[in-house]
Parts: sequence; structure tokens; C-alpha cells
Amino acid sequence: MGKKIVCFGEIMLRLATPGYLRFCQANEFLATYCGGEANVAVSLSNFGMEAEFVTRLPKNDIAEACLRTLHKYGVKTDHVIFGGDRMGIYYLETGSVSRPGKVIYDRSNSSIANIKPGMLCWEEILKDAAWFHWTGITPALSQNAADVCMEAIEVANRLNITVSTDLNFRKNLWRYGKSAAEIMRPLVAKSDIILGNEEDAEVVFGIKPVEFDVTNTSGQIDAKKFQTVCEQLMEKFPKAKKVIITLRGSINANHNTWASVLFDGKKLLKSPIYDITHIVDRVGGGDSFMGGLIYGLLNFPDDDQKALNFATAASCLKHTISGDFNLSTVAEVENLMNGDGSGRVKR
Repeated sequence: MGKKIVCFGEIMLRLATPGYLRFCQANEFLATYCGGEANVAVSLSNFGMEAEFVTRLPKNDIAEACLRTLHKYGVKTDHVIFGGDRMGIYYLETGSVSRPGKVIYDRSNSSIANIKPGMLCWEEILKDAAWFHWTGITPALSQNAADVCMEAIEVANRLNITVSTDLNFRKNLWRYGKSAAEIMRPLVAKSDIILGNEEDAEVVFGIKPVEFDVTNTSGQIDAKKFQTVCEQLMEKFPKAKKVIITLRGSINANHNTWASVLFDGKKLLKSPIYDITHIVDRVGGGDSFMGGLIYGLLNFPDDDQKALNFATAASCLKHTISGDFNLSTVAEVENLMNGDGSGRVKR
């Protein structure tokens, strides 16, 4: 079996205010494309992996431009289907210092929200894949999107394909009458690799570290406090082989610390801590971590510590890149892993 990774979810048009302008100041928006699972696919393709993104898009020029962007970065889209009336949009206002960033979604009734079971032939899509990735964003869109996500996961399970999930709780998306816990539980139960941040496990499954307040970290997060979170997730989801938590310490909107932990059921591994003092764009940070983690687990199968360190360094670099995509290379990530964070010009 090869190492093709299939990612399934929604890709959107991102409209961001230039620089640090507020929405009320902007007379124009910067247009790019984005989406949790597509971001992962782009990362993996930049790392030299065979990545395929699967979604449903309207048949129009904007969707075509979106696909061409993915193709530019080497992502395959052979099994994208067409239908529905619109691509989802999100508007971004970048925060600065004490002013947080803002995201406004305009994705109701998007093409993928109206997808139906049976539209995608998952046996064909996954027949030569080594990995399937989904996130908690997709089942938040609609019951149908959740059902199609389950279709894919069940086929991946039958084919013994590794399934990873990023819990990715988005409270503004869960609007169709079902709770995140109700829908996510059976999906996560069939997944092998579970990723979350400091909040996801708590807001979705009620699992939280003792004496921890995500809104008051002062940039410092004790990684050991998250071992109990990992243990409880594994107890709830016994199929999981590894649970990973990203740890963001927020000093302000431009200055974060960044680290992670990985638990394999026996021991807790901790990454180095990065001090990101001048964030360019933090949106997509978790997706860049997931892309790095998948790359690491596939390429360093006997070295979880190296995989974790690669993922953390990859995501650290993403914070320096505008847009949702992490456009870093393996060499750049390994350079940072080896201690060169000087930012000196490469000639």
C-alpha cells in the first residue's frame, strides 16, 4: 500500500481585511481559499506526500478557481463532485495585541452541507489510501454531512486504513438541532488518531484538565496537566492508538507560546515550546500541526517523539505565513527542529 492521504471536508472562500483593519474600515478584502481538511492536504503535498482532497462544490467559476489553487500546490481532486448552489465563505478580521481576531461565517446551505449519503463512492476513493482524515467541522455542517463522514470512516475501517480526526469544535456551526457530543461520539469512536486543543475535549466531551483556564494562561501551559485528558479520551474511545493535544499559551493576539503532547496509552511525550513573538496569521495553525503529524507518523513510524516535534515545528512556521495554508517545506521544518530559528536570509 502506498502513502496516499485522503482528506474530506468543506473548502471555502476566505475574505480577509488587509493588514489589521477592522471590518468597518475595509474597502476591499483579500481573497484566498481555506478549510480545515484542505489545509491539511496542502501541507502534506508541500511535504512531498500524495494528498487528495474530497468535497462537493457548485459548478461555477469560483469553484474552478478554488480547484486550480489546490492543483497549484499539488493536491489531487479527482473525486470532487459538483452540485448545489454555493461555496461557503468566511470573513476574517485579524486581531492585534489585546484585540482578538474575528471570524464571520457565511456557509449555510453550501454545496457540501447539502451533500447526501451515496453521492461519493468511498470504496473507489479509498482503495489505494493509507490514511483518511476528517475534522469536527464537517459533521457540524448538517446531518447529511455527518452521515457522509460516517460512510467514509466505516469504509476506511473495513479497509484497515488509519483514520485521524481533529475535534475542531466550532460553536457557531452546530445549528441543526444536534449537539456536538451526540454526533461526534460515534465518529470519533471509529478513529485511530485523535487531535484536540486545550478546549476541544472539554466543550465536546466534558473532559478537562484540573485547575486550567484557557482564557488566563499568560503564555504558560503545564503539559503534564493534559495527561488525564488524554487518558480519559482513550478510555472513552478505546480504538484510539494515540491522542495528541496542542497547547497554545496566549500572551496576546500577536504573541503566543506553542507546544504539544502525545499520549500512546503508556507514556506522555512533550514537544519543545516555541515562543512565537510576531504572529503573521494564526488561522490554520491546528491544521498545519495535523499535516505535520500525519507526515511524521507515516515517515517516522517508530519515533513518535520525532513525529510530534515535526508537527509542532511545522505549525510554528505556519504562524509566519499569510493565509490558511502552511507553505513550509520538510527542509524548513527540520531546520527549525534542529534549533535554527534565527530567520537569517538564505542565499
